Amino acid sequence: MSDVENNTEPTENKVIHEIDGIQEYDNKLPNWWLYTLYGSMLFAAGYWFHYQTSGFGDLPMAEYQSEMDKAALAAPVVAMTPEALLALSKDPGAVGRGQRVFAQTCVACHRADGGGVVGPNLTDEFWLHGAAPEKVWKTIAQGVPDKGMPAWGPQLGPARVQAVTAYVISLRGTNVANGKPPQGERDSLTLR
Repeated sequence: MSDVENNTEPTENKVIHEIDGIQEYDNKLPNWWLYTLYGSMLFAAGYWFHYQTSGFGDLPMAEYQSEMDKAALAAPVVAMTPEALLALSKDPGAVGRGQRVFAQTCVACHRADGGGVVGPNLTDEFWLHGAAPEKVWKTIAQGVPDKGMPAWGPQLGPARVQAVTAYVISLRGTNVANGKPPQGERDSLTLR
């Protein structure tokens, strides 16, 4: 005769259900499992308090943006003259920085190689808003809202806008394969 039939309790575990001969016991959880559970709960409460409630720590995205802003301030900012922008487009360091920013912000509309998707082809000799370096800078910094081009100046800052301008100027005349058909007016400037 079993303990359930005698209505006696087992010495360590108590049967709380028996259905079709299957007994369910109320077992004590192992201590390591309980310590892990309570430790995670304490960690979650501390994390929530530190980042969400008290504001002592920056959230990861805010910290990332802060680091990016510091890096942008460390990059040299040159005067916005056409000659300075042209010189910057021949500087491999500036063009490399511009290419990284372009890859993060511009590829959705202009493709990774600048061939154009929604936005125009940046590698041919046709330009919608002017091919002069200062016009390219103005288009990037101030945008063209009625054409769907956002103003990147407030988001990127002056150093990164200059770097992207240098990169875009360096793309001119590369004529990538399968680029978007020409749009705008032919570029009469010779930069190379």
